[in-house]
Amino acid sequence: ISTYLGNRFYLLAPRIDDVVIEDIAHGLAYQCRFNGQTRTFYSVAQHSIIVAGLVPEEQRLAALLHDAAEAYLGDMVKPLKLLLPEFSAIEEQVSAIIAEKFGLPGFGFPEIKRADLIALAMEKRDLMPYSTESWDSLRGINPLPQIIEPMSPEEAKAAFLAAFEQLAG
Repeated sequence: ISTYLGNRFYLLAPRIDDVVIEDIAHGLAYQCRFNGQTRTFYSVAQHSIIVAGLVPEEQRLAALLHDAAEAYLGDMVKPLKLLLPEFSAIEEQVSAIIAEKFGLPGFGFPEIKRADLIALAMEKRDLMPYSTESWDSLRGINPLPQIIEPMSPEEAKAAFLAAFEQLAG
């Protein structure tokens, strides 16, 4: 694929030198969560910032980048992703290259998974008011009381890059 900065990214043969933080920030900031089925635009970048704020400090960079592969692959809704195991294998390979690029051991920390679910509970409450059915993945997960105020893509990109700079040193 061609990226925002005009780079090439090879989905089936990702190379560490092709991973660029601005391409990731841009891709995530302009990608709406839940396939766009929210009351207003809400980006994967903003979701990632929220998740990063919910984990211990030493895991914040990994939490910020936990969905970074979606900048290159797209944000596929969970029910569809479960039907496409080959996609999940590609996503794992791209995630591994991203982790390597930024010196991370990976993204599978239990604290990140829990923070991701807390953010999901907040998103369901604040951004999907007509989604009244219960979601099995949220059983036992309570949203934080703070209300999500969606950012524009430009704001989310800037906030994501600022968070990255702060966490990556």
